[in-house]
Amino acid sequence: MSYLQFLITYWDVLLSGTLITLAQAGLSTALAVALSLSAGLMRIAPIRLVRWTATIYVEFFRGTSLLVQLYWIFFVLPLLGVSLDKYTAGFIGVGLNLGAYGAELVRSAILSVPRGQYEAALALNMPSMTRLRRIILPQAIVILLPSAGNLAIELLKATALVSLISVADLMFQVKQINATTFLSAQAFGTALVIYYIIARFIVTPVMRWLEQVMARRMGRA
Repeated sequence: MSYLQFLITYWDVLLSGTLITLAQAGLSTALAVALSLSAGLMRIAPIRLVRWTATIYVEFFRGTSLLVQLYWIFFVLPLLGVSLDKYTAGFIGVGLNLGAYGAELVRSAILSVPRGQYEAALALNMPSMTRLRRIILPQAIVILLPSAGNLAIELLKATALVSLISVADLMFQVKQINATTFLSAQAFGTALVIYYIIARFIVTPVMRWLEQVMARRMGRA
């Protein structure tokens, strides 16, 4: 079978898997962003219990394998009375894992904002939440966006692991094709190209656009 015949035969299966991958990546990103902001802020909170809670989350999910975490969420939690379908377990596992890495980006970006910005906001008698929302976070976001772009690509690649809990994403479909046709080069080569296209022509441009938008808002364009 030529490569063109391979694409003609399996394009619908590959497209279906790609759409599931994009959906998993989108949902995982939404969860990871929420967790990153929350845990990152908690990591610098003045209350020790709040800091410790965030630290435990970050250290646990950064220090253990994403694959093991997915297995725990899908196979072990039902034994404890918490059952999630495979689709939900997939994006929750990826979001929890990458959110822990993102939390450290948020924490370090906030700490990188010049001290004079805090002092100026205090001099203006700004409430703490207004200070955070109007002064600190916008500058921190500009600082962290370049690194967040790398993390977004890592998240996309991490979604391939959800195939191991039978989520019918791109990698799952490719493995199914390979199991029935043994056309490993065509199947996995196509997956390689699709992942690259998503990373290069969707994730990267979106992150660069966000960098430009935030730079203009901060007067740095």
